[in-house]
Amino acid sequence: MSGSQTNIISLLCSDLTLFAAERRIADYILANPQEAANMTQSQLAAQSGSSEATVSRFCKKLGFENYRVFQLTLARDVRETRQIGAYSNNVSMEDIPQSLENILNNKLNEITATIHSLSEDSLLRVLDLLRNASIIEVAAVGNTIPVALDASFKFKQLGLRCVMSEILEHQSAFALTLTPQDLLFLISHSGRSRRLLDIAKIARERRVPIVLITGDPSSPLARVSDHCLYSTNLESLLTTKEFTLSRISALTIIEVLYLFLVSSMPTARRNISQHEETMRSDKIL
Repeated sequence: MSGSQTNIISLLCSDLTLFAAERRIADYILANPQEAANMTQSQLAAQSGSSEATVSRFCKKLGFENYRVFQLTLARDVRETRQIGAYSNNVSMEDIPQSLENILNNKLNEITATIHSLSEDSLLRVLDLLRNASIIEVAAVGNTIPVALDASFKFKQLGLRCVMSEILEHQSAFALTLTPQDLLFLISHSGRSRRLLDIAKIARERRVPIVLITGDPSSPLARVSDHCLYSTNLESLLTTKEFTLSRISALTIIEVLYLFLVSSMPTARRNISQHEETMRSDKIL
């Protein structure tokens, strides 16, 4: 699996399974990201009501070798965020102008962190797979289906042979027809969909390359995928921890892939024009 930069705030906003003491650390960081980035391990433990050992386990659970690497990554996230605006969960009918600004900052931070997490190596490999795949199957379940539909539409508009079904049984059945010359393109914020994991296992058995858009680099789907593109998700700062899905970052990755394909495929613009021509009769002139 090709790696990318990890965004700590995004990880903490995901549905990562944490014990009570670990959740206190996560909640403290989300409420005080700038202060936490400047704290020693013992200071963070004291401020979050946990122990240094718990902080160490917490860092390893997030995929960091030690606290120092975790701290440097958090400082980078805070530095990038400061250029746009602070993370905020304050959305109120009592102050609509400020709430709109908070929403704007939240979404800009999602897009910025997502763009910065895209490694050049992973992006080049995924683009090469998309351009050369005989057939691309895009698969998703639940709340990420609209993102999959958008990806399928854009890929087909470019002239790529692509299929996508909202019905799980169709997705599984088509996966059984894929060959090593094809591509399975999965979209799952949590990376923990059992149904998508079953489809991915079918693809692996048939030696089909797998690309995944996800918010969790340590998820089961990430472990079985050949290439992962990571989306930053800050929705829980605006809503609740029980609902953490924002489609904007995943759609941003689709848009990035689409624009690079337009610039690198000789027939892309012609295919787009031909596709637009087929829809011209539906538009009022």
